[in-house]
Amino acid sequence: MEDWQIDFEWLHVRNYVKDSLQMDKLPDLQTVLFLIGIQELALLKDDYTKEEKRDLMHVAVCELLMEDGYYELEGLDQDGWPHYKLLNPLPHTDLKAQEQFLKTKVIYYFKQRELI
Repeated sequence: MEDWQIDFEWLHVRNYVKDSLQMDKLPDLQTVLFLIGIQELALLKDDYTKEEKRDLMHVAVCELLMEDGYYELEGLDQDGWPHYKLLNPLPHTDLKAQEQFLKTKVIYYFKQRELI
């Protein structure tokens, strides 16, 4: 996808999330990753610790990148949290390129689930 297409689809995802959750403003990438982590782990509660938020975003990134062969699920720990094994190192790129890459994966995630 070209950058303008990613930006357009990304805005669509952000608006979908904002409207679905009745948020006051458009969510950023970290918020969307956090929500994907909640969805994947099915861990819905009123409050999350800073560590849980970080771990939920990690779950989201691993889930998004599993299809491309970067990660595989090793299993669940005693608390039901997934653990992933890095299979292939991620390409070394600048922050903007990494963000665009993750946005394309998020867009695909939402399209796969027919949410957008």
